[in-house]
Amino acid sequence: MDGEGDGDVQVDIDVLSDTYTIMSDEQSLGDSFYEDTANEDQILEEEELQDDDVATREELRHAKLMDGLSIASDLTSEKRAKKREQGLRTLFKAITQHAAGYNGQEAIRSQLDEIILPACKNSLRGGGSSTPAEQYAACRVLEATSILLGGGEDEFAEGLFTTLSRVIKVTSRAAQVRGAALRALSMAYFICMSGVDASDRVLDLCEQVCATEFRGEVVPPILRATALDCWALLSTTIHNAYLAGNDIPGSGDGRGLVILPLLNDCLNSSNLDLRCSAGECVALIHEARLDLGIDEDEGENASERRYRRGSWDGSEWEVIMDEVKQRVAELSVESGKHMSKKAKKEQRQTFREFMSTIVDDESPNEVVAFRGGQMTLNNWREIIQLNFIRHCLQSGFQVQLMTNATLQAIFGSDGRILNSAGNMSQLEKRLVMSKTSDASKQAYNQRNKRRKSKNARQNMFLEEEG
Repeated sequence: MDGEGDGDVQVDIDVLSDTYTIMSDEQSLGDSFYEDTANEDQILEEEELQDDDVATREELRHAKLMDGLSIASDLTSEKRAKKREQGLRTLFKAITQHAAGYNGQEAIRSQLDEIILPACKNSLRGGGSSTPAEQYAACRVLEATSILLGGGEDEFAEGLFTTLSRVIKVTSRAAQVRGAALRALSMAYFICMSGVDASDRVLDLCEQVCATEFRGEVVPPILRATALDCWALLSTTIHNAYLAGNDIPGSGDGRGLVILPLLNDCLNSSNLDLRCSAGECVALIHEARLDLGIDEDEGENASERRYRRGSWDGSEWEVIMDEVKQRVAELSVESGKHMSKKAKKEQRQTFREFMSTIVDDESPNEVVAFRGGQMTLNNWREIIQLNFIRHCLQSGFQVQLMTNATLQAIFGSDGRILNSAGNMSQLEKRLVMSKTSDASKQAYNQRNKRRKSKNARQNMFLEEEG
C-alpha cells in the first residue's frame, strides 16, 4: 500500500471489472468505444419535436442541464456513497448530452467552482465511505467537463494535476479508477492547456504508468493499456520530429523512439487491450516517421535523404522495427483456441488497420457516420483523438460535435453544415453525403494523389541509390 497521498485515507476497496463504465454496470467499455449508444428517452423526446422547434429543443436540453447541476449541488453533504455515485452519473449525462452550445458551456463554466469541482474532489478524497464506482464517476465528470470548457483554461487543467496525479499514484486504488483519473488528466491537458510544452509532465507520467512496474508495484494490464491510450492522445499534439525524430538538438531522441522497446514487449502481452493500445502507438510513431521530410536540395547524399525522409533503414531502430512489423503481421492473422471468436475477430480487424500503416506505409482511411453527416479521417492523429473523445462522451458525442466549437475546430467541421444536415431532404442527403457525391469523389481523388506521391517518393530513393 502506498503511503503517500497528502490526506488520502487508505481503505480496502473492491476491484471494478475491466469492462466497467459509467453508463451502466453491465455495459462493456469496448462496446461504447466505437459506437454511440444514444439514450432512448432523449431520442423519443427530441423526435417528438418538429424540425422548426429548434428553440424548444434547446430549452429542453438547458432545463435538463440545470436539473443535473441542481442535483450535484447537494453531493458534498450527502452521506450515502450510492447516492453520490448516482448524482455524479446524472451530472455526467447532463454535461455530455444536455450542455449544448454557448449557453451550455457558460452554464458549466459558471457552476464549475461552486458545484462541479467540489462534488468531484469530495468523491476522490478516498474517504471510508467512498467507493470505486463513485470515484470512477467523478473522474468521468471531470473528463467531460474539459471538453465543455474548451481551450485557454490552463488554471483548470493545472489544478487537476495535483488531485488526479495523487489518485493515479496511489496503488491501492482500483485500476479502473486510476485509469479514469489518467484519462481525465490527459483530456484536460489536451483540450484546455495552451502552452506548447504543457503536456510534457503528463506524458512523463503516462510513460511511468505504462511500464511493467510503477512505485514498486506491478501495473495491471488494463491500466497500462489506458496509459498508452493517453500517451497516444497527448503525442498527437507534438511535432513529428519530437515524436519520431532522433538527435533533436536540446531534446535527443523523440519520445516515440524511446518507448519503442516497451511497445514491442506490450505487443507480446497476453492482454488484448494492451496489445491493441501498443499497436496504435506504433502506428502513430511510424506515421510520424514517414512524414519527416526535407527539401530536395537538403542532405549530402541519397542515403541521407532516404533516412531523413522517414525510413528506418540504417538507423539504430531498424532491428526493433523489423520485429514490430513481424509481430503486427502475426497478430493480424492470429488464430488458436486460446482466444474467443469475438476476441480473435476484434484483434484481426484492428491489427489489419495497423499493418496497412506499419508494414505497407499506407495512410488509414476511416469514415465516421453520425446523425447529420459523416467525417473522413486520413491519419492516425485524428483517429486517436476521435476515439478518445468518443470514449469520453459516449452517447453525447453527436450532440457535442454539432454544438461544441472546440470539437468542430479539432476535426475541421463546420457547425452550420452539421446542424443544417439534420433538416435536409433524402435527395439532398444523397447529393451531399453519399459515396457518389462531389465531396466523396474529391476525398477519393486526394487519397489517390497522396498515395501516388508517397510511392513516387519511395521509388525515388531506390533510383538515386542505384
